[in-house]
Amino acid sequence: MSSSGAQLHNVFVYGSFQEPSIVNIMLDRTPETNSATLPGFKRFRLKRRLYPCIVPSETGEVHGKVLMGLNDEELETLDAVEGNEYERVTVGVVPKDNSEKMNVETYAWINKDDPDMYGEWDFEEWKPLHAETFLKTIKEIMELKKNNQGKGVDDFTLILHKYLSSAPSS
Repeated sequence: MSSSGAQLHNVFVYGSFQEPSIVNIMLDRTPETNSATLPGFKRFRLKRRLYPCIVPSETGEVHGKVLMGLNDEELETLDAVEGNEYERVTVGVVPKDNSEKMNVETYAWINKDDPDMYGEWDFEEWKPLHAETFLKTIKEIMELKKNNQGKGVDDFTLILHKYLSSAPSS
């Protein structure tokens, strides 16, 4: 806890938000990160989108990173960018450097039976193909947010779809 009494948040990211340059644009800083594994979930590609989703899966596990020590405003920014297709949930992850489970927040796909989910999404494959397009999209969303020109989450989701739906599938 900080001296102001505000709670800091640790957030497990498993897709494009693993890229430090994207997180830096969104949060105006690059927080400390730890590699971690999320058991009990599976990551999928989404048709016509450059970002993945996760849904509960008894046998699944997802590798990603934990963004450490985010403040409330930074968490609100992630909520806005994730939009209305995800829900923020508390999960237990296993840090790569420590076997002790850690409770964090993450964004799970709301439509667990979405027909657009397919195959495994791979960050290393995604980076050279789509990181630049995604970065431009995030910059536009953050400009809208900063200038209060957007009406909120729905506008950010529309921008994501506008740019990322026209791109080739990852």
